[in-house]
Amino acid sequence: MNFPEQSDITPQKTAAIKERIARLGIDISVIEEKFVRGGGKGGQKINKTANAVQLYYPPMDIAVRCQRERKRSLNRFLALRELIDRIEMRVSPETSERLRETERIRRRKHR
Repeated sequence: MNFPEQSDITPQKTAAIKERIARLGIDISVIEEKFVRGGGKGGQKINKTANAVQLYYPPMDIAVRCQRERKRSLNRFLALRELIDRIEMRVSPETSERLRETERIRRRKHR
């Protein structure tokens, strides 16, 4: 997988995700990427085009599928961000922003 260079994503977000990849020591060339047909609401365009993105990271056996937006490039970025979140939750739970957020919600609901 080559790192996505899109015009839809701001340079700050791209730089932030590159920094997270370097900090976690993820080898981006190992990530397997597939574009598959979407489904669900959205009409014929969603069901005909291959705009859903599947990423697989073999060293940790983590798979992610993303079809949140209509643009393939945006779905590619979102899937990569989700994959990095899941890797971070396993590798470095103390720095994981997602785990902190879920813990904060859990404490709020407990009250």
